[in-house]
Amino acid sequence: MTPAPENLLHRPLTTPKCTLGCPLLDRCLAGGFPCNSITELFAESGCGKTQLCLQLALSAQLPVSLGGLSGSSLYIHTEFPFPSRRLHQLSHAFRSTYPAIFKTDPCDSIFVHAVHSADQLLDILPKMESFLSDPKTHLPVKLIVIDSIAALFRSEFENSPVELKRRSSLFFKISGKLKLLAKRFGLAVVVTNQVVDLIVPEGINGMRIGNLACLYSSGRRVCPALGLAWANCVNSRLFLSRNEEVEKEEKGLVDVDANRVCTRTRRRLHVVFAPHLPEGSCELVITREGVFGVE
Repeated sequence: MTPAPENLLHRPLTTPKCTLGCPLLDRCLAGGFPCNSITELFAESGCGKTQLCLQLALSAQLPVSLGGLSGSSLYIHTEFPFPSRRLHQLSHAFRSTYPAIFKTDPCDSIFVHAVHSADQLLDILPKMESFLSDPKTHLPVKLIVIDSIAALFRSEFENSPVELKRRSSLFFKISGKLKLLAKRFGLAVVVTNQVVDLIVPEGINGMRIGNLACLYSSGRRVCPALGLAWANCVNSRLFLSRNEEVEKEEKGLVDVDANRVCTRTRRRLHVVFAPHLPEGSCELVITREGVFGVE
């Protein structure tokens, strides 16, 4: 279906956004994750991509007056078992924070579906459209999460011109359909991506990567997986970095054993590119209750 021409001057001046459930993180993103577009969150394993997405799926159920979307979520997971135990842990903390709003379990408004290949994802997109058009849910679906997009492409395609062309074609078909759904139903679409080590100097083929000249995580220079073709499929790109720091000795946090030192993991959310955001970042921590920004 070809979208009709649109007069950009008639668009609303503000786009609805979904809170992350933390004022500091929301401030970094000017209110949260935007609707009507695709936001990519990329990082190496263990940085907190999935945990942030789980928290976002819970926050989407908040009323608009509290920064939510008053909507349920469709969560597509592509690798590993779905972390239902962690979701219920976050849900318990979430209900404790908003006892007057949630009388039932918020997990009931998060619909989970497993996908194992790019072709399977493309096949279920029309079914997703039917589900969105005639929802049987207490809250309308306002958030789609795909965690992760990289897992569908990194092992299925060979490094040949024909396969790379087919892969790029799937990129544009999937992202194009997701953008149509986002605009038609006012959805926030969030996809997670992985990283690869970067050896080429000054970004991919010598180009600067968004707002950041270099991306580092765990002491390695990295770049988003799936290359430049996929980078052109997303509207906004966020980066989660992780680095280990040795605690200062004067605080008494360094072990007396010279072979063992106490380290602390520091995570930071960076804006790589977004049409509505300036360059910025925010340190964050992951606790039992969720993901929170740090001053």
